[in-house]
Amino acid sequence: MEELLTYLLTPAAQIALVIGLAEVFKKTGFPLRFIPILDLLLGIASGIFVYGVFLDQGIGAGIILGIGIGLSACGTFSGVKNVLQKHDSVDIFEEEEDDDDKRT
Repeated sequence: MEELLTYLLTPAAQIALVIGLAEVFKKTGFPLRFIPILDLLLGIASGIFVYGVFLDQGIGAGIILGIGIGLSACGTFSGVKNVLQKHDSVDIFEEEEDDDDKRT
């Protein structure tokens, strides 16, 4: 049970925390192009604190896990945003089909 908490639930909560903090930074006017770097830095800080200090697994493990947390937070947010956004990809395919019909 301790391993489940340590390696599954704790990182999921850290990812959610990093996403939330990045959103706060966005609302305060932080440049959007630097959000992935911010996610990475927040993830590393979170990893060092939780794994390196709180769970006493060492700073190196905290940094490695923190990198994963930061990159996951960035990718998770981007993936959810892309799924929820309405894309015109269907229109692109329809336009290509229309162009093919005009050529024949």
